[in-house]
Amino acid sequence: MKRIVIATLLAATATAGIVHAQSRLAPSNTAKPAKVAVGPVKPVAAAGPQIGKWGFDEAGMEKTVAPGDDFYGYTNGTWAKDTAIPADKSSYGAFDVLADLSRDRTRKILEQATGTKIGTAYTTYLDTKTIDAKGLDPIKPWLATIKGATKANYAAIVAEADRNGVGVPFGTGVGQDAKQPEIYAVGLRQSGLGMPDRDYYLDAKNAKEKAAYQAHIAKMFTLAGEPDAEARAKAVVDFETQIAQVSWTRIDSRDATKTYNKTAVADLVQAAPGFDFVTYLKDIGTPVDSVIVGQPSAITGIAKLIGDAPIQVLQDQLMIRSLDNFADVLPTAFDNERFAFYGTTLSGTPKQEDRWKRAVGFTSGAVSDEVSKIYVAQYFPPETKAAADQLVKNVIAAMGARIDKLDWMAPETKVKAHAKLAAFTPKIGYPTRWRDYSNLNIVAGDAFGNELRASQWRHAYNIAHLGKPLQRWEWGMTPMTINAYANFGMVEIVFPAAILQPPFFDPKADPAINYGGIGAVIGHELSHHFDDQGAKFDAHGQLADWWTPQDVKNFNAREQKLVAEYDAYEPLPGMHVKGALTLGENSADLAGLSVAYDAYKKSLNGKLAPVIDGFTGDQRFYLGWAQVWRRNYREANLKQRLLTDPHSPSQQRTWVVRNLDPWYAAFKPKADGKLVLAPAQRVRIW
Repeated sequence: MKRIVIATLLAATATAGIVHAQSRLAPSNTAKPAKVAVGPVKPVAAAGPQIGKWGFDEAGMEKTVAPGDDFYGYTNGTWAKDTAIPADKSSYGAFDVLADLSRDRTRKILEQATGTKIGTAYTTYLDTKTIDAKGLDPIKPWLATIKGATKANYAAIVAEADRNGVGVPFGTGVGQDAKQPEIYAVGLRQSGLGMPDRDYYLDAKNAKEKAAYQAHIAKMFTLAGEPDAEARAKAVVDFETQIAQVSWTRIDSRDATKTYNKTAVADLVQAAPGFDFVTYLKDIGTPVDSVIVGQPSAITGIAKLIGDAPIQVLQDQLMIRSLDNFADVLPTAFDNERFAFYGTTLSGTPKQEDRWKRAVGFTSGAVSDEVSKIYVAQYFPPETKAAADQLVKNVIAAMGARIDKLDWMAPETKVKAHAKLAAFTPKIGYPTRWRDYSNLNIVAGDAFGNELRASQWRHAYNIAHLGKPLQRWEWGMTPMTINAYANFGMVEIVFPAAILQPPFFDPKADPAINYGGIGAVIGHELSHHFDDQGAKFDAHGQLADWWTPQDVKNFNAREQKLVAEYDAYEPLPGMHVKGALTLGENSADLAGLSVAYDAYKKSLNGKLAPVIDGFTGDQRFYLGWAQVWRRNYREANLKQRLLTDPHSPSQQRTWVVRNLDPWYAAFKPKADGKLVLAPAQRVRIW
């Protein structure tokens, strides 16, 4: 899978036992322009709200649907029916509307940056004529290195591949040590799969995709002029199927306790003799004495498979990773073939996005902060930041009040919970410092070299953290990103500038819409620090036991009810939401809405909210929540999300309201409504 970091991907890699951005509001999506908006959007300079009369697209509702049967359909039914997914998207919704806007704005910045590093990166990426004319010449030296791999030097070549941004059998990175959060450490985790998840290899339901993957590898080998493409492709897939068999599930891999295994390199070498970890760690720039292993049995299992595998298979796996990784800066046939599999087969997207859109993505990832500081100066006014800052303070205060009211948490734990809440650092809009790219060489006419050097720069930047004081100013997203995240080790919540826009946030919209939108997002990220994984980190960001055993028992019992609730949802025939995989996000949605509702009511200062167009303040609050989750999916994309995504699909995320007493009071659903739960059945955590 391509590892180049674009504007909508986390700049920091989540590494086992290493605390980076642990939980995000939504899965990563590539920002792509489209024709259909969330609602009637007015110009940015409009005197009133940008969406509708009070910040909500009432025309997108389907009022014939009972709120108690499908609150998502009631709020968004007409929008869903009338909105086609653009040809270059695998899904489309409210996030994409803002992503389109963010990308259009960034394009203008880059087009006006002629002669600068970012301008050169952008225009060179656009120049497919030069890319095609060079053929495979730019990548041939690297492919020759791979072909020269032996069992003796394989680890050194894997390290070089890692530095080049090419996927390898192990994932490494430098980040906070979860048990010593003031220092940086090296994490080691399972990797080595070309498809998104082990289930694509092991579950017979995915046989079609597995066969298409093998055909894709054979096609890429053929394009590269390699002989015996079919047989070699089968050998690679067979090898990766073995890796899948020893790999941990995503459910186990999200457990912060299970994935923290500090191991001496000497012990790792003894436990996993099939791979030369000493050479690998030295050559990637981390000659350390110990590493934090994420999935121990998978690491030892993969190392054994490497030791047993023919060198031709190991070479071919690195070759296909390299061809896929750099396909966008190789001749067009490679780019098209890679998209045919990853874009169309796995995600259902009919059409590759326009080259300029990908050029924006590449540049925003390669020279992120150089683009970001211009974007912020042009598109994030101080008054928006000030309004968002205040809303964050209100939600944090509401969380504190809610902690005081918990009947399942011990008093001594509440004291520690308040200490953690007081330690929070909200980051709004953009970082206080920018990265220096002076040593990144961007060359006109050298698209392949630019991408290679950008990957090497990112690797070196990450590795350089070792031995340095904690860089608390760093962000894991660009300001242009339509997302948000919680970082457990830093005890922070982060909200990029681009998400602080309608439908999430509009200073001129009805407060109920803002609290139901960005307020719930803030509460969502805040509560991640107290969810089934975030709660394992104390006020200092340290992985530690700070709850009483009874607190943990009470908490887990409530969360298991939420697991069961989501396990019952079946978005595709025969495919259910994985309640255990999505638990953190589902509980954050539940808590986020609960806390944001309290903050909204507090903001009214004891007054009744006005009725607007027949909707009460409480109704508008929940409509604001449902509006931000508008999304239509292609079937292949929804299937991939159900297999891999820790977030539930949008419809089911909206349905979390069925657990909230104020929602029932606001909409008065009939007792036989499909979403209706008796009070005793409602999941109550925060």
